[in-house]
Amino acid sequence: MFTGIVTDIGEILALEQKGDLRARIATAYPVAGIDLGASIACNGCCLTVVATGESPRGWFDVDISAESVAKTNIGDWTVGHRINLERALKVGDELGGHIVSGHVDGVAEIIAMKGEGDSTRFTFRAPDALAGFIAPKGSVALNGTSLTVNEVSGAEFGVNIIPHTKEVTTWGQANVGDRVNIEIDTLARYVARLREWGGQR
Repeated sequence: MFTGIVTDIGEILALEQKGDLRARIATAYPVAGIDLGASIACNGCCLTVVATGESPRGWFDVDISAESVAKTNIGDWTVGHRINLERALKVGDELGGHIVSGHVDGVAEIIAMKGEGDSTRFTFRAPDALAGFIAPKGSVALNGTSLTVNEVSGAEFGVNIIPHTKEVTTWGQANVGDRVNIEIDTLARYVARLREWGGQR
């Protein structure tokens, strides 16, 4: 489990297709403290560490299934690409964002950006199948970042991203047309399921 509070920006050092896709990701995390088998959210996608090293700088490797590549924006990664990273939540950690599973539901697209004071208002288009799970003032994880929804219109929704968030994540380099991983709020998922189940009884 994660919180959607990004704690490092990683860089893709290498990509290798060998059955599954293997990615090597540079990180500022002390790699001596990353256990093999640990979960790290990479742009919001929970991936398992399969190797670590420190030459010429700290890195970890992850294997990525074809299913994960198909359901996320991982297929857009290239060497040099920067991604948001978050270590898994530990008991006793501060829950600063919202509960995030790291199971990406689909890919949204940035369709507009405009300045609002020092912040930036982003407008996204979500997949139609996910639009009903996104509500004003609700939470959503985008590229692994916990964000609050401002408004919703059909499959389009907006969020404001403050300067601090742009500085400590990859949102400062975002552009219109970018594809972003989206994970809907867990509570919204279960409310919808209960409503569906209730209608079948």
